[in-house]
Parts: sequence; structure tokens; C-alpha cells
Amino acid sequence: MFLRLPRRPLLSFPCLFLLFLLGCSTPKQAPVVTTTPPPPPPYGPEEIKRQVLASEIGKNRFVGFALYDPALGKMVVEHNTDKYFVPASNTKLFTFYASLKMLGDSIPALKYVVHGDSLIFWGTGDPTFTHMDLKNTRAYDFLKNRKEKLYYLEAPFASTPFATNWGWDDYNYYYQPERSVFPIHGNIVKFTRKGGPTQRYTTTPAIFKPTIKTDTARYPHNDTFMRAWRTNELTYYPKHASADFSVEVPFIPSPDMTVRLLADTLKRKVTLLKKRALPLGAQTFYGLPSDSVYKRMLQVSDNLMAEQLMVLCSGTLSDTLSIERGIKHAVKTYLADLPDAPVWVDGSGLSSMNLFTPRSIIALLQKLQQERPTERLLPLMATGGRPGTFRNIYKAEPPFVFGKSGTLAHVHNQSGYIMTKSGKLLLFSFMNNNFSVSSGDIRNEMVRIMTEVHEKY
Repeated sequence: MFLRLPRRPLLSFPCLFLLFLLGCSTPKQAPVVTTTPPPPPPYGPEEIKRQVLASEIGKNRFVGFALYDPALGKMVVEHNTDKYFVPASNTKLFTFYASLKMLGDSIPALKYVVHGDSLIFWGTGDPTFTHMDLKNTRAYDFLKNRKEKLYYLEAPFASTPFATNWGWDDYNYYYQPERSVFPIHGNIVKFTRKGGPTQRYTTTPAIFKPTIKTDTARYPHNDTFMRAWRTNELTYYPKHASADFSVEVPFIPSPDMTVRLLADTLKRKVTLLKKRALPLGAQTFYGLPSDSVYKRMLQVSDNLMAEQLMVLCSGTLSDTLSIERGIKHAVKTYLADLPDAPVWVDGSGLSSMNLFTPRSIIALLQKLQQERPTERLLPLMATGGRPGTFRNIYKAEPPFVFGKSGTLAHVHNQSGYIMTKSGKLLLFSFMNNNFSVSSGDIRNEMVRIMTEVHEKY
């Protein structure tokens, strides 16, 4: 038996039509509510680190970043600060510190003894003798004006012309001259032309002129001048020459070459003494103020200056000059308290075997502050917007970044001191390894982040 439900009456047509009209009417819209976006988080350590991390991911590279506030006595931002990075020319900061500890106010230019009518002299590693940019004439004038006959003696040198893992195929380029005990003219030959292609180029020093041949073909690497691999023979390729040019090519130093160059520049006879021990009772003749050499090394990243400074440091330990011995002594005596033991193999940072951590670089920057008051320290560094490796970045008056850059293939770093608009002087180390983009892209990222630190922190 089924339960019968009552039947509902059907709606009439007018009711259905009314419902249809009501369904087609436009519903009343809700009022629009405007909201104010939340304010950005305050600029501080967390925001700086966020930007560093985002930059690392965006450019697909290995980044180490340390920002230290000496007023607080602590790191304010850290990222991979305990990891080792290839430092490139940031190595020169360590050379600078070792030199401050081991050398005096002036550079030892040469050593000598006088025997009757003879002056016997030898090198200390001083890189400034007749250097074309430093215009040093002190040692030159000393030798030129002595009344005795001049005899040159080669000091024993335990280091190789190139350091471990230097690029052998960079031997032809200005930034990799060979290390030696008595550099002359910066161990380079300079070719200069002004006034267009109809003018002759000049060769300095001139004794290299007879070794130059001209090749009207094209050279595969587009070099204007090319030196042979293990001789001082030079080739000029005019098809690669600009209308005006200034090109520097390293030459191979040797005792015979040193004597030839000395006689040529002094305009007097110099005799080479071979296979002789260094005489006892030597006197030291001092040349340029040390700060002038440090400034040249740090501001333009002069590799020969850095290597030769470590030669000079080793000369304070022994008559046998050795860059490796100078480095070992500096690490053991002055850097044993660094957070991480440095892997330090040369003075300039040309070797990719060097390894330092960002927090060790910060510790070194602290040591430099202890050695030198700020007003004597910062002017020696590369400075934003001023001549040197920072000349095209951090442009402002007054300048606010002082430090050292470092660049090799897939390596670009900056470390030093930054002044914020709020009046803080901070220490930083920003290290970038293992990237495939251009170093210019990495530099722009560093400049962007560090400029914000200057403006907002």
C-alpha cells in the first residue's frame, strides 16, 4: 500500500513570468573596499641576507657574504662565511698586511759593499727601479753617480718565475710579468704610438728593438705584439694595431739581461759577477716610501708589485729570497689566529690554488684597522669613482667604498670597508665563484646590494 502525498497546486502563468523577470534583474554589487598594502619590512640584516640569497639563485653561482659591524663587535650578516673561495686579487690584502708587519717605512732598493774602487751590489726584490709609472729615481741616481766601478751580483732566488697554477699562456700579457730579484722597468717592454698609423711606434727599453720582426699576416689571438714562448724575440702584427696604442709585453729576466738593462739605462759599464757568494757586511740603500708601493698594488691591482713585496718580505728572513718562505712566515707568525687557516701560494692572487674564507678576510680587515688609523688606511685602497679598479663603480662624493676587487675566470670578489649614510663604517667580504655569466653581471649585482647597504643600513 503506497502513501499518497498531497498534490501541490501548479503556479499560474503570471507568477512564473514574474519569477522570470526577477531572475533576470541585475543583482546589486557590493561596495568596493580599498586596502592599503602593508609597509615593506624594515631594511636590516634579514633583508640584506634575503637579497644576497636571491642574487645567488638568480645568477646561479656560489656566494660567500660577510658584513661586520666593528661598533657592535659582531657579524650582522653571514652567508657561507666558513666556506673556502678562490680569492683572486683579494689575496693582495694579505700581502699588504704581511708587508706592514715585515717591512719598514721605506722599500729596501738594493744592497751593496764597497771594496776599494769597486761597488758590488745586488737586488732585494724591489719592483720600482726605473718603473715607468712610479717614476722612482732614487736607486738609479745612487748607482749613476757613484765613482766606483759597478759590479752586479745576482742574489740567490728560490722561487720560480711563475707561481703554482699561473696560466702559462698568459706570459705575453702585461698583468703576468715574471718574478725576479732585480726587476727593471717593471720587467716589461712598452710599445707606444701616438698620431695615427703613419707614425712610428717607440720601444722602451730601446735595447729590445733589434729583436722585433714585423709580420703582415694576422695573428690568431689578435695581439699587436707577441713574444716568443721562452725567448725575448718579439713580433709586431700591424694588422691588429690601433691608430694609437700603448702595449706592454713582459720580457724574460736573467742576470745577463739585468746587466744589459742596467748599462743601457745608467749609460755606464756594469759588470756581472758570476758564481760568487754574497759579501758580508752589506749596507742597504732604501728607495721609495713603502706606502707608495702599497697604494700602487692595491688601487690598480699591480701583480708584480704584490709578488715582489713578498720577495722583499722574505729578504728580512734570509739572504736567499723566497716568496714561499715569506708567506709561510707571515701565516705562522701573524695569521695563526684567523678563523680558518688560509691556503696562500702567491703574492698577487693570480693562482687559483689560493683559498680564503670570507670570515678570515673580515678578520684580516680588522687587523689592518689595528695596524693603521682609518685616515691612513682607506686612501691606500681602491676607492669608488676614483682612479683604480673601482673607478667605474660606486661613484659618489664623498666616496663610500674602499677595498680590493679580485677577478679570474669564473671568479669575482670584493672585500673592504663601506661607509653608510647613517655614519657606520662596516667591513665586508662579497665573494663569487663558479658562475658562467660575465663578471660584469656579477659586479653589477654586488654594486646594487652594497649601494643599498650604504643608503639604507
